[in-house]
Amino acid sequence: MSGSIPARLARTMFVATILTGSFLLFLVQPMVARMALPRLGGAPAVWNSAMLVYQALLLGGYAYAHVLGRWRPRVQAAIHGGVLLLAALWLPIGLIAVQPPADAEPAIWVPWLLGLSIGPLFFAVSAQAPLIQRWFALAEPGRNPYALYAASNLGSFAGLIAYPLLVEPTMALYAQSLMWSAGYGLLALLVLACAMRLPAVPRGEPAVAVPSAAPPSRRIPYWTALAAVPSGLVLATSTYITTDIVAMPLLWVLPLGLYLLSFIIAFATRRGVADTLTRIAPVTLLLFGGIIMDGHPQRPYFNAAVALLLLFMVSVALHTALYRARPAADRLTGFYLWMAVGGAGVGVGGAAPVLFDWTYEYPLLILAAGALIPQMFMTEGLRRWWRRHHRGMLIALAIVIGLLLDLRLVGPSEWFGEERQGRAFLVIALLGFLTIGARIGFTLLLAGALVMFGGYRALSLSLEHDARMRSYFGVYTVRDGAGYRELDHGSTVHGIQLRGSAQRERTPTTYYAPYSGVGRAMRAAPAIYGPGARIGVVGLGTGTLACYARPGQVWRFYEIDPVIVRIARDTGQFTYLRQCRPRAVIRIGDARIRLSQEASASLDLLALDAFSSDAVPAHLLTREAFQTYGRVLSRRGLLLIHISNRFVDLEPVVAAAGRDGGWIVRKMHYIPSELDREAQATSSVWLALSRDAGTMTALETQGGDWAPATAPAGLKPWTDDYSTVLPFINRF
Repeated sequence: MSGSIPARLARTMFVATILTGSFLLFLVQPMVARMALPRLGGAPAVWNSAMLVYQALLLGGYAYAHVLGRWRPRVQAAIHGGVLLLAALWLPIGLIAVQPPADAEPAIWVPWLLGLSIGPLFFAVSAQAPLIQRWFALAEPGRNPYALYAASNLGSFAGLIAYPLLVEPTMALYAQSLMWSAGYGLLALLVLACAMRLPAVPRGEPAVAVPSAAPPSRRIPYWTALAAVPSGLVLATSTYITTDIVAMPLLWVLPLGLYLLSFIIAFATRRGVADTLTRIAPVTLLLFGGIIMDGHPQRPYFNAAVALLLLFMVSVALHTALYRARPAADRLTGFYLWMAVGGAGVGVGGAAPVLFDWTYEYPLLILAAGALIPQMFMTEGLRRWWRRHHRGMLIALAIVIGLLLDLRLVGPSEWFGEERQGRAFLVIALLGFLTIGARIGFTLLLAGALVMFGGYRALSLSLEHDARMRSYFGVYTVRDGAGYRELDHGSTVHGIQLRGSAQRERTPTTYYAPYSGVGRAMRAAPAIYGPGARIGVVGLGTGTLACYARPGQVWRFYEIDPVIVRIARDTGQFTYLRQCRPRAVIRIGDARIRLSQEASASLDLLALDAFSSDAVPAHLLTREAFQTYGRVLSRRGLLLIHISNRFVDLEPVVAAAGRDGGWIVRKMHYIPSELDREAQATSSVWLALSRDAGTMTALETQGGDWAPATAPAGLKPWTDDYSTVLPFINRF
């Protein structure tokens, strides 16, 4: 009885080590990203490069843990202790004091900066999960080490949730760095305690008395594929729900959180939940995999929920298949190494914007999941029927799918239902009942459903020249309506231009209409600053604001996405720039970095409209960012900030920053009249800031309902060291 207590305590110690290491690993990623944001800017190329760095270091850590298994247990402990001690030289964790040049290439600078700043620490911590499981198998022979992988993902899940909900809102970056560094010290002590439990194997004897048989050669690509599909689907789902459905802050946490939760379920000791979800996963995939392609903006929350459900079910099913295909405990480090290779799908997903003009990686991964997901026939009779008539069943299935696709193009709309599922959905459900278990037939049916419910529309748009373009910032679609042309960024209207006469085409629309806050400020610029006003605009869009330009004025645009420049200036789809400011100066890159390069007092008016869909560019709203705006603007300068937003109330954030920097802040909520709506004007909220009372008075005398912007008395401004969006999220 006395021996069982130390064994129980030993298991607790190993679990605590696994949890701590995984928690720190997922805490450091968003923390370092926040540290790097002011220095590198908010370009997605920065985050894609960072993800590649993290993935490479994780893969390196897993490879190191695998190679370390060739030595005796105590030698492993000594080597790893030395690695942890050497990595501690990089504490407290943070970025090295190097400022990249203004034209730095993220693909080069981000790996270099992050690798030198946190590489050794990330590498050392990333090895914990496979290494400590291997040590547990050596210290506790006969016990299942794979259950500890569930604990590893529980720690990862906790770290992922803790940062946006607890750490970021309550701690500045310096305090976060000290907290993480203390956690690293605790991890080192726990690893040392685990090492004390390792058996002392005599020199010359193998660590495992009877090594298990090597897995078949075909098993390795199977492991890799099972890990790659859910990993790639995490990024694809995040892209899908944040650009094509609803761009809500913190929404990116949900896909990754569900992905980690699936590991907890799939590798748990009790198999009931994992087996049940795996059994119903093919049904879920077939019923919802097709209809999610239709993705109408009118039902964004339903679509987001379905996309997350699909990710979760696919991840549980494929990770359960991984668990079922796991090797013996003495080969688990190699197993996790190949899983990490498959997990590089997150990094490979960064190439999708280059390869595709739409989120095609999403349906392709859904289709790959259908080909890999474990399946069982609904009845024994169906299994026998497919075995006897396999070829005939496939031919009949292909004919039915072909007829449905033909109906999709020329048949009655009620068969498919644009607002709700039609009769074709019932046919697909019936065919699914007959085909689940027959992998080839099921995959063929799933492919037909993906094309039928939305895929055909995506393919047709791809055939139209320049109708849709894609970058790391999202998918842009140009649509023609009755008397206007519209640019959509996912589900958000990015700009509208009236069509017809030259006067109509030069009319500012949407958030930039003449009687909006920015419209009134632009029209007041000649009276306030004279005919030579110097005007800057952050966020090009379709180039709408260019039509407020007057002869003699100096204009500069700042745009982070080169694809937007192509749409607004080069393709001829929108003519605001060509008609109103044909030789406009456009600075490409992160606005804060580009503005920091401009001469002091070189602008009189700066309009900030830098939102991608409804995402909040926090580094553009900090105290340091406002100091940059104040330096670039003249003494009587005017700053306009667009804060129209479905999910975040930015008025207190900007008002607090204005109060801190000595700015006068006014707010204008423009609600267009019926006549303005016919001219495609939309509601908007703009804030005007100036450090000169006379300038603000001059703006207010030009008309418009300008009111003081407010912030709670104790609210401190965001800084590069501290910001959190949680208190400002709107309830809906």
